[in-house]
Amino acid sequence: MKRLIALILIFTMMFTFTACGKKPTVEEPTTPETGQDTGKDKEEVNEKPFEGTTLEVLFAYGGADNSFPAFTEKTGIKIEALSMSTGSALAKLQAENGKTTADIWFGGGVDSYLNARDLGYLEPYKSPNLSAINPQYCDKDGHFSGLALVPAGFIVNNDLLKEKGLEAPKTWEDLADPKYKGEVMMANPAISGTNYAIVSGLIQAWGEEKAWDYFKRLDKNIEFYAKGGGEPLDKVAAGEFAIGVVAITGGTFAAGDTNPTSVVYPEDLIPWTPAPIAIFKATEKLEAAKVFVDWYLSQEGQTILREADARIMARDDVDAPELMSGLDKSKLIDFDLELMGKDRDAILERWGALVGDK
Repeated sequence: MKRLIALILIFTMMFTFTACGKKPTVEEPTTPETGQDTGKDKEEVNEKPFEGTTLEVLFAYGGADNSFPAFTEKTGIKIEALSMSTGSALAKLQAENGKTTADIWFGGGVDSYLNARDLGYLEPYKSPNLSAINPQYCDKDGHFSGLALVPAGFIVNNDLLKEKGLEAPKTWEDLADPKYKGEVMMANPAISGTNYAIVSGLIQAWGEEKAWDYFKRLDKNIEFYAKGGGEPLDKVAAGEFAIGVVAITGGTFAAGDTNPTSVVYPEDLIPWTPAPIAIFKATEKLEAAKVFVDWYLSQEGQTILREADARIMARDDVDAPELMSGLDKSKLIDFDLELMGKDRDAILERWGALVGDK
């Protein structure tokens, strides 16, 4: 018995010594090598997720193409731009049943955008920057948003007026005075969105009877109607006509730097249109197109666009150009844009019957 107890004690002591002699395993902290990804860094944000993408832009906004390089530098998105009046663009869209290769529609008269919206050619998109944009310039469902306010008025060639012993017109009624016969140039409102805005605006302001009587008298002073909204400015600057009916933008004022021209804001009424921006429904680059719209509605984009062509921008936090300080906003026509779009076909049909192929 004593021998058994002794053996148990010996084995117990051997186990204890063995356990005490074994060092516990301790996991040493490791130091990552220089440049090694620890997995703890924040994920990098790609600020140019669409770099290398190309967007096709149809634009009717003088000087807008001067702003495209800044957008490309900011986003990496390239721009292929084609200048086209909104009336021509709408006709092209209708011929293609909306299946255009273009991604973006930029500027021009809002009437064509309203028609394109109703035909299902525009993609609704409400940019997060819309909170800073006057809702009067935008479609309530997001089919287009306003970039800028474009008032209409006159450009006159001072040398030509002086040569003919004429004073510059001050009002729309002045423009229909027979003394200006053959001296006035205006674009066809079926082609030029700005000129359609003038026709629609005067109808809304004066009523059907007074407005159509006025157009009949004005037509007698016009030899022919231009095929684009920019042509009256060019013809007046070149001295071919004394007076042009135009959209008043930075380019209208700039003509006076090298030509004897002046800009006249009508003293009675000032028709206007928002210069819109929209995404075509047929685009295959929707997310990149949204980036484009967002940037041009941002304070940065609006400021750069104003520098490309001086206009009164849609954002109140972007100051109006100094050269447009003469605009009296109280003279702006109280416009119903929806009515402008709804009545377009009827107005243009009656206009065509009035002026014929002139």
